[in-house]
Amino acid sequence: MSRAFVHRRYLTNFQPQRLPHLFSDVLIVGSGAAGLRAAIEAAQRADVLLVTKDQVDLSASSYAQGGVAAALPPDTPAAHAADTLATGCGLSDARVVELVTSAGPGEIERLLGWGAHFDTQGGRLAGGLEGAHSAPRIIHAQGDATGREIVQTLWRQVRAQPRIRVFEHCFTIDVLTHQDEALGAVTFHPKYGHQMFWAAAVVLATGGPARVFREHTAPPVATGDGLAMALRAGAVLRDLEMVQFHPTTLYVAGAARVLISEAVRGEGALLLNRAGRRFMPDYDPRAELAPRDVVSRAMAREMKREHSAYALLDVRHFPPGAFAARFPNIARYCREFDIDPQTQLIPVRPAAHYGIGGVATDDRGRTNVPGLLACGEVASTGLHGANRLASNSLLECLVFGARAGAAAAERAATAGRPQRQAPVDHVLPASTRTELDLPDVLHSLQSLMSRNVALERDAGHLGETIEIIEFWSRYVMDKVLDSPGAWEVQNLLTVALAITTAALARRESRGAHFRTDFPQTDLAGPRHIDLRLGPGGLDVVATPL
Repeated sequence: MSRAFVHRRYLTNFQPQRLPHLFSDVLIVGSGAAGLRAAIEAAQRADVLLVTKDQVDLSASSYAQGGVAAALPPDTPAAHAADTLATGCGLSDARVVELVTSAGPGEIERLLGWGAHFDTQGGRLAGGLEGAHSAPRIIHAQGDATGREIVQTLWRQVRAQPRIRVFEHCFTIDVLTHQDEALGAVTFHPKYGHQMFWAAAVVLATGGPARVFREHTAPPVATGDGLAMALRAGAVLRDLEMVQFHPTTLYVAGAARVLISEAVRGEGALLLNRAGRRFMPDYDPRAELAPRDVVSRAMAREMKREHSAYALLDVRHFPPGAFAARFPNIARYCREFDIDPQTQLIPVRPAAHYGIGGVATDDRGRTNVPGLLACGEVASTGLHGANRLASNSLLECLVFGARAGAAAAERAATAGRPQRQAPVDHVLPASTRTELDLPDVLHSLQSLMSRNVALERDAGHLGETIEIIEFWSRYVMDKVLDSPGAWEVQNLLTVALAITTAALARRESRGAHFRTDFPQTDLAGPRHIDLRLGPGGLDVVATPL
């Protein structure tokens, strides 16, 4: 591993006596569903400062179309847990799965009490079906705008809390630590410049790293910042090789990928190859409703066999007007590209969607670094295992956001706010190495990861990827850069190296991780691949099953 990574405890230089300071009991980084839910819970007992690097509603949570999974009667949390465990391919924590699925109905009731409007049918909440679910338990809003409705509902609650202060457009560069304890964060705001935020507990709710790949479904903010800053702060990253690719994103050459919700297949959409033949029954008896990793790899193989850039999604058999009524936003996206789903096939292909692994936490969101917590996509709680069950992500945000917020407030009550005089500063000498063009590095990194570390991997290409990332890093990680875009590139390089290192270490195929040179699941193999930054680079620990 490049020594540049080892030496980068902080991405920016700072001296406390020259910067403004803000103090709070709890600092929450990120404004998706997990961060907002954590803030609401923490504010019951503590003062909360919530910072987000863009505007509050720009998050993967807001982008979520399909819905939130919750087992409402006659469905049961036990059946939901069984589906989650089956999809997790042996890596899920059964205790955590039971905890989350049992809490699901209560979180839905709480959102309803806070004014959320979910779709109903016959006077009851309408439950949809998605891949690998045994019952129609996907609660949705406005057809395909569930995430937006949940975020708006939580945001109303946040604004009503006098103990929560929100900083938008504030980039969190790094978690501050002293004597291996988290004390706050160093941030940058375009108006106020660098600042130091001090808190008894820091909650990372920064989302995932999907933009490390060229084709993805993520918002612009999904650059893996929380993963990278947690690693630099001494936290353990777990199972980063588990990256979920969503099977169906709208494919139009030259345009950004747009998610076509799994709920579309839950309503009966079919996948066809370019020859017009339905192929999913050839790969799995669950056909289009198989887990996402199965569907994505099947599509990739059909596309490779036909030398095609895409497969086709067929909803032409839906009753007239039904598709636009059930999925109004998706129908609008299609119309923007002159596609009429009622009469035409929709071109689709897999794209990076969700980071299943993350910062390792316990069942209250606490990491191995005292005072540092994580929730949402940035965390690895034990719920998803090797493959996330559709629509469990918003549920995890709600349940673990609340648990992490409560745990952060408890720590603040006992530990007290850190003092400004803690000797935390950082000065890195100027680099003498050549400067690289950062946009070019970013585009090349995304292409490299999409070629070598996507749906199918092998040792040769993974090793080559590590060598290339380390080369770039010698010229990027050795410098003190001064803009959010530059820090994002440094974070993406860090996360890309971690994902690839973990993928090389797991010498088996399981869930979202498929090795062509190790195509079978190793039943005696590692349960988790843990990464931690050590004196010589990334230390890899494989925990046995």
